[in-house]
Amino acid sequence: MMRPRPVLIVMVKEPRPGRVKTRLGRGIGMVAAAWWFRHAARATLRRLRDPRWDLVLAVSPDREGLASRVWPTDLPRIPQGRGDLGARMRRLLRAAPGPVCLIGGDIPEVRRRHIARAFAAAPAHDLVFGPATDGGFWLVGARRGSAVPARLFAGARWSSEYALADSIASVRGARIALVDRLRDVDEAADLPGRTSPPRD
Repeated sequence: MMRPRPVLIVMVKEPRPGRVKTRLGRGIGMVAAAWWFRHAARATLRRLRDPRWDLVLAVSPDREGLASRVWPTDLPRIPQGRGDLGARMRRLLRAAPGPVCLIGGDIPEVRRRHIARAFAAAPAHDLVFGPATDGGFWLVGARRGSAVPARLFAGARWSSEYALADSIASVRGARIALVDRLRDVDEAADLPGRTSPPRD
């Protein structure tokens, strides 16, 4: 019996101004934020293609994302579905038959070696997290979907410095691996080469 191939899921939203990266948009403008996300996510997808895993897009909004021409047409797409961020991530993870990692499209520093390390850590642990520099996380993974606890992310304070700690606390007793610490982009100060928001 063949083992299921590892799956890397990348969560993306349609890059419409005011609907994606709104915290970033408050610093650089909504049109610029949508443009940034579109190009950053496409660059991430190009970098992370690898024969060691299958690359899958989790799109939002569901109907628009499934029909979108923004994203590469050769990559499989699945809808993110309803619910808050935790509910959507948990559902995506739990649907995977084998090793799975999930990231967003807003991590300029991520490379294939980071994903490979996460998949390498997964077999000996229940969950894998890639910490972000702001107290959140840029990656979450599991050795298989059925190993993901139903309580994962319960009570997590999203968009805060407590997101990672809360997520780990939601699964007390689980074997957790922490891999590379990377920066995601939530606000203007997070942009590569920028230390403070732009001025008008």
